[in-house]
Amino acid sequence: MMSLFSEFKAQVKNTLTSKAEGIEGAPQFWTLPLLKMCTKMVQVLWGCFLLWNLYISSTQTTYPGIKARATQRALDYGVQAGVLMIEQMIKERNIPDLKGSESLEFLKVDYVNYNFSNIKINAFSFPNTSLAFVPGVGIKALTNHGTANISTNWDVKSPLFQDTGGADLFLSGIYFTGILILAQNDFGQPTLKLQDCYAQVSHAHVSFTGELSVLYNSFAEPMEKPILKNLNEMLCPIITGEVEALNANLSMLEVLTKIDNYTLLDYSLMSSPEITENYIDLNLKGVFYPLENLTDPPFSPLPFVLPERSDSMFYIGISEYFFKSASFAHFTAGAFNITLSTKEISSHLVRHSQGVGNVLSRIAEIYILSQPFMVRIMATEPPVISLLPGNFTLDIPASIVILTQSENSTAETIVSMDFVASTSVSLVILGQRLICSLSLNRFRLSLPESNRSNIEVLRFENILSFILHFGILPLANAKLQQGFPLPNPHKISFVNSDIEVLEHFLLISTDLKYETPLKQQPSFYGWEGLNLISGRWRGKSVP
Repeated sequence: MMSLFSEFKAQVKNTLTSKAEGIEGAPQFWTLPLLKMCTKMVQVLWGCFLLWNLYISSTQTTYPGIKARATQRALDYGVQAGVLMIEQMIKERNIPDLKGSESLEFLKVDYVNYNFSNIKINAFSFPNTSLAFVPGVGIKALTNHGTANISTNWDVKSPLFQDTGGADLFLSGIYFTGILILAQNDFGQPTLKLQDCYAQVSHAHVSFTGELSVLYNSFAEPMEKPILKNLNEMLCPIITGEVEALNANLSMLEVLTKIDNYTLLDYSLMSSPEITENYIDLNLKGVFYPLENLTDPPFSPLPFVLPERSDSMFYIGISEYFFKSASFAHFTAGAFNITLSTKEISSHLVRHSQGVGNVLSRIAEIYILSQPFMVRIMATEPPVISLLPGNFTLDIPASIVILTQSENSTAETIVSMDFVASTSVSLVILGQRLICSLSLNRFRLSLPESNRSNIEVLRFENILSFILHFGILPLANAKLQQGFPLPNPHKISFVNSDIEVLEHFLLISTDLKYETPLKQQPSFYGWEGLNLISGRWRGKSVP
């Protein structure tokens, strides 16, 4: 572009100079202002060109390769699964001892050193809990009328007395509300933040056990008010700490996953989640790269829209671009080149068909082979993906080379031909993976029509089709059993799944099921050093 402007400038200069020279008696100095004006005009045009390029690049939209949608049904199930997760978490976590010193003015005691140990949450209930979408903002969590029963051992020391025993703390009227804000960081990983947190416990009742329990219970009520006050002050910081700890785990999610020895899959978020009144949409990049080259494929994804459905908890839309990028990346990495010996072909044919001896003898009859041979198949272009309603096809343009090789000689090519194998793709979800398998629809040698009537050519085409169907495709399907990992919530499996092939994208409708209890959870961040009576809080910061 710069060279074009330079040429334009030079042409204008030559024109002006020649015109000035053509005017008899015209002063040569008048051309200088015109040249300066021309130079400024070129600079203005160049600036406009740059601004136009910036505008075009800013308005270009990159569409996702995968869309994941969670509906209100998923949130409703999330409430149930959340309670199960909290129950398991409480069983596995150890709440640290609470130690401190207090002055009890109502007993005229200067100080009392106390230690609460073996703290256990024995039971809790959140009967009115809900999650709801807040359009354009996040997910609102709400619970009220909650209860919790906590037991602990205690010992106290003061100038006047010391004692040990047990106590039960019953909390009721637990209320919490807050909005979970979902976004993305610079690496395309999800982020989570708690906003507008409000938590309150309306009632607390302390009951002591031990030799002097009657005495302690008589002044338990004055202790309940400061415990309640300071507990309410500490609840939101504790909950916020837990959300920040979860966010720290999210920041360690791998969004670039190695699929096999040839490719990587990019699952990064392209934008912050889109939240409506009925669902949340996640736009994922969903593109494959060759293992050694993280360059986007030479084609762009097309937009696609998930249908407005709410019967399932979770919907995943996988665009044609996702599969095309997989095809291109594997082709670029050389994954579609395969060489098989007679022994390998025979073993697969024996396993998947009958009449192997007849097939091999026919090959020998046609080509008068008495020595072992090899079949080399190489894709000549990336396999062509097509997703149309109810139909998922994969066309493989390739070449096949049959070589012979005796023990003391180099390989000799007997025949080399191009062909196109048209296959249908079957899909199933196993665990958390999308599994594909291929079946041969049509095999056609790339020959002029005049040669296709040749009987020997037809026989050869049928034999190669047979080898591809019963020898090569089983090998390919064995590799495809690894499948593609699907985006799913942590420790959640897919159930009642259904797969539809729509126009240029695949739609997976599924429900969710919480399967495996959470293990090795972090400790209760912020509980260490709590002082429930005076409100002093020496909690650890969240890492």
